[in-house]
Amino acid sequence: MAKKVVATLKKEGGITYAKVIKAVKSEKTGAYTFREEMVPTPMVQDALKK
Repeated sequence: MAKKVVATLKKEGGITYAKVIKAVKSEKTGAYTFREEMVPTPMVQDALKK
């Protein structure tokens, strides 16, 4: 099960961005790594589904 974190950040040109941090489990080692993305706020749910 992956842990998800979303932080809302500043506006640029009328678009609010969010920093999405996901813990992704490696299939080879079983260790968790963290993947960070900056996405527009309306696209947060799409980013979490990948």
